[in-house]
Amino acid sequence: MKVVTLTINPALDKSAKVAEMTPFDKLDCLDITYHPGGGGINISRVLHRLAIESHCLFPYGGKTGEHLIELLQEEHVAVFSTPISIWTRENFAVFDTKTNLQFRFGMPTESFSESEMKNVERLINEQVADNDIFVISGSLPKGLPTDYYSKIIKNLTAKGVKVIVDTSGPVFSEVLKNELYLIKPNQKELARLAGKESLTKEEREAFAMQLVTSNIAKYVVVSLGKDGAFMAHKNGIEYVAAPEILVKSTIGAGDSMVAGLIYAIVKNESPKNMLRWGVACGVSATLSEGSDLAHKVAIDQILKLV
Repeated sequence: MKVVTLTINPALDKSAKVAEMTPFDKLDCLDITYHPGGGGINISRVLHRLAIESHCLFPYGGKTGEHLIELLQEEHVAVFSTPISIWTRENFAVFDTKTNLQFRFGMPTESFSESEMKNVERLINEQVADNDIFVISGSLPKGLPTDYYSKIIKNLTAKGVKVIVDTSGPVFSEVLKNELYLIKPNQKELARLAGKESLTKEEREAFAMQLVTSNIAKYVVVSLGKDGAFMAHKNGIEYVAAPEILVKSTIGAGDSMVAGLIYAIVKNESPKNMLRWGVACGVSATLSEGSDLAHKVAIDQILKLV
């Protein structure tokens, strides 16, 4: 069994610091950093730091795409990529050192051609084998059909693959038409899946359990931000609280949480420990600047607190 991650909408993440965010002024940026970005890519990066190797699948284009691959190779992540005609997007994050606030700017991606979409699907079929863990994480580029992920999952059902999904919006609703191993919505996403603006604590638990008992997902992990997370599974509800810390960046915290959950799955941990690992990795990511994500030393420290 191996872990395969898919990032249809990767990004080259650029981070900087400024003394103060002010309108109309030319702001001097300091401490410029570049990191590979995108849901599945971030998950593969954190898994590597936890000594769990994964196959990291994604399309790339242009000089930004080449830079993205170089950065992943520097981190020794196993890259399985396919070229496309459009340049890989760049995202930008700015940290205001006066207010300790972070400002994030996400750039869109144009849709792929039909032949490029088929190349991505061919790559998936080549890399995902029977009983593997297949992780779909992140948004879809503009123009791709909302059932794109769902079609990929349907093609893998005969292989007995454990499918883990972390996405949002109409795409998430489409994905739930399949039988999944684990999903990780946040509070707002869970409410949208339930067709509501918001849910009470009791309603969140009831709807998450409904997803489990309906065989939509074996595990439903709902991130609660600074309050930690809860998990619904066949034996009930588990909660893990997050310790209070000074947050440096929220980029990739959700992806780091998914990596922690996968680590525990690979290690055959109990549902409670799965959630502990997930919360610890998610919290650890917020201790790093920009999009540096969770590191093993920080994860070990936070594990003692959750």
